Amino acid sequence: MQPDDVLLQVKGLRKHFPIRKGLFRRGGGTVKAVDGVDLTIKKGETISLVGESGCGKSTTGRSILRLIEPTEGEVLFRSRVFNGGSSETLVDVASLPASKVKQLRREMQIIFQDPYSSLDPRMNVADIVAEPLRVQGVMGRAERRDRVVHLLEAVGLGGDHARRFPHEFSGGQRQRIGIARALALNPRFIVADEPVSALDVSIQAQVVNLLQDLQADFGLTYLFIAHDLSVVRHISNRVAVMYLGRIVEIGDSEALFSRPRHPYTEALLSAVPVPDPGAARTRIRLRGDVPSPSAPPAGCPFHPRCAYAIARCREEVPVLREAGPRQQASCHRIEELTLAGVDAP
Repeated sequence: MQPDDVLLQVKGLRKHFPIRKGLFRRGGGTVKAVDGVDLTIKKGETISLVGESGCGKSTTGRSILRLIEPTEGEVLFRSRVFNGGSSETLVDVASLPASKVKQLRREMQIIFQDPYSSLDPRMNVADIVAEPLRVQGVMGRAERRDRVVHLLEAVGLGGDHARRFPHEFSGGQRQRIGIARALALNPRFIVADEPVSALDVSIQAQVVNLLQDLQADFGLTYLFIAHDLSVVRHISNRVAVMYLGRIVEIGDSEALFSRPRHPYTEALLSAVPVPDPGAARTRIRLRGDVPSPSAPPAGCPFHPRCAYAIARCREEVPVLREAGPRQQASCHRIEELTLAGVDAP
């Protein structure tokens, strides 16, 4: 059983996509986009998922929500909708019937990355934000209209924006509309899939601060997917680092940024810009390219690019284990290596 403070627990999550080749589209192998992810998310916290493009971050988030069907694994969520909101029931999202997944959407929502393609250009803002309420059969028309105005004001827009269409808004305003839609059903858990990566830097800070304010006001729990580590450090309680479909390190945000325990995390942190023109930084440039997820290397997935690799790394897959206070990493040389982090602000 999960502890009472745990909202969601992921066990052995895998998502493999078949490769189809030839005229008859026969199987030609599989792409292991997510390959055995274990993750525990506590109520009210923000845990960030970081890594290079193509490492499986977004696929993990969408598999947790059942927007795509996981190949294997469990996604245990403490739900209230099946008991009328009076108490919590532990459900496995990965094995729920489709009809019950629809009910679960009241508690689990997503903020999409691209605010331009995630909003229907034929619908006005009122219809976009009210659509989850209409689909779930929640509230009457007048109540939905009042709810839309309340949500728009909560995300920094006004009720007069409700009759406008998406093309009349800037990128930052569109993302606020997407956030309002995600909040329509009063969810408990939100996957924020790179919600600021398509926005200007000046707007990113506004949206990140808005997400933090909404978390406090609505009692939200976030899985925040990103590749901008400066944003991640600002918003996160904990950080999980993904490489080639697996989590290679996870820990408290400040502990991970100040002293990483996996060489891949060290390389990522070396690319974080420091707001000091005179500061000397040593950038770690990884050799080679990311291996194909359809043919991952034997042993540690990171060993072909790792400067610290030894013979054991080429033969044996490391497991995620304790690497220090509030940290875990999957590296054979945790006890031997002293890796560089980012200086505390």
